[in-house]
Order: sequence, then C-alpha cells, then structure tokens
Amino acid sequence: QVQLVESGGGLVQAGGSLRLSCAASGRTFSSYAMGWFRQAPGKEREFVATISWRGANTYYADSVKGRFTISRDNAKNTVYLQMNSLKPEDTAIYYCAAALAYSSGNYYYRAFEYAYWGQGTQVTVSS
Repeated sequence: QVQLVESGGGLVQAGGSLRLSCAASGRTFSSYAMGWFRQAPGKEREFVATISWRGANTYYADSVKGRFTISRDNAKNTVYLQMNSLKPEDTAIYYCAAALAYSSGNYYYRAFEYAYWGQGTQVTVSS
C-alpha cells in the first residue's frame, strides 16, 4: 500500500511558478514510478509528467515540456513538480500517482497503469 499526499498548490499569476510536492508512505517508494496528472473543470484527467523509480528517466506531456520539471527524492519518499512560466490553461487539480514499476527505468503515462492516487491539490493561474 502506498498513500500519497499532495501539497504546494495555490493561486499564482500567469508567468509565475509553483512547486508541488507529493509525500508517500510505505517503505517501497523507490520501487514505484511516479506521475503527475491534472484535471481542469469540465475536462478529463490528463497526464502531465512521470519519472522512473531511480529518477533516471522522465517523460512530459507536450503542453508542459520545457516549463515543468518532475523530480524525486527517494530518501524523503517525495516527488516534486516544479512548474514555471505558468499559464491560465494550467489551472486544474493536480494529482500525484504511483505505479509499481517492473524495471528501474520504466515510467508510465496512462492513468490506468497507476494503482495509487492522492487527493489532489488545486492550482489556479490568473491572467
């Protein structure tokens, strides 16, 4: 079992930055690939970024590539999402998720591959 708790959301002006954190419980955090997803009002949940369990491999949605950076600290059981150059269209609830990885280099970008989800944190970007 893995429990996930997101933090760091808030209200920011366009062009600003936020750093989201996701704290995980459980001793096997390092065996999980981690991902961030988001859901805007009236829209389906969409993939944002993912990172392999050792942090060597990352993958981003085209909409955030070059602006967002995913990272992890396995010693702290925490994954981060650094969001720069925020746009109003980034407004959404951001969810952290964990997927049991079968190889240290694996990452996942489809929601159904993730077994554990946090409750989400609201990010609002004003224009």
